[in-house]
Amino acid sequence: MQTWLFKSEPDVFSWSDLIARGTKGEAWDGVRNYQARNNMRAMKIGDLGFFYHSNEGKEIVGIVRVIASAHPEAKDETGKWECVDVAAVAPVPSPVGLDAVKANPKLSGMVLVNNSRLSVQPVAADEWKEICKMGSVDLKKLKGS
Repeated sequence: MQTWLFKSEPDVFSWSDLIARGTKGEAWDGVRNYQARNNMRAMKIGDLGFFYHSNEGKEIVGIVRVIASAHPEAKDETGKWECVDVAAVAPVPSPVGLDAVKANPKLSGMVLVNNSRLSVQPVAADEWKEICKMGSVDLKKLKGS
């Protein structure tokens, strides 16, 4: 399993919006960056990701699961953009802010620190564990969900 980070502006689509979608989840559409699209192409059903509120808050607030692999985006008339579908898994009990991520030396190589504009990005296994620790995420409970 790989892990990822999905960024969304909370005034456009928030963690609460994703929770409201329930188990049917939501297409992660509107991404117009080739690197982010390629990251979605690499995702597998069951992969987990952080839900990050960008712009307002700038913090990791939830965990999502990929529930549909990359497919053509319904809203794209050009045919070159793809998306995955994600569903909410669990909130991050103690949201992890960007300042805290940047202040943690264990996360200095994280894409969020070095390429903060990329909207869909990979998260290394050690980074995933560190952020879960910072956010009080119970990894054992997460595996069972």
